[in-house]
Amino acid sequence: MINYALMIFAIAAVGGLILAGHVLRDKFAPWFLSLLHALLGAIGLILLIVLLAQGPAPAPVTVGFVLLVLAALGGFFLASFHVRKKLPPKAVVVVHAALAVIGFLTLFSVVI
Repeated sequence: MINYALMIFAIAAVGGLILAGHVLRDKFAPWFLSLLHALLGAIGLILLIVLLAQGPAPAPVTVGFVLLVLAALGGFFLASFHVRKKLPPKAVVVVHAALAVIGFLTLFSVVI
């Protein structure tokens, strides 16, 4: 299950790079891509919830999950700017991405 979650998060990350590129160039990101990015992130988190609910998991899975939940909360905050038709602070984009990357790498450490 963790492998599927990692694949989904990796695909979401590609979309996230495109979205971040827009914001860092002071442009609005495409709504469709924002929604797809959020959907993939949510699916990845659901897979991790199922994995964690099945019983004890290695500590890096729990830590990675918590980091990715924090990244998701940052993503909701970023989306709130999009809804208000305002560009989000670039620092928030960077923190969101950093949390997601660190969470992903923490999960990835379990499978290597």
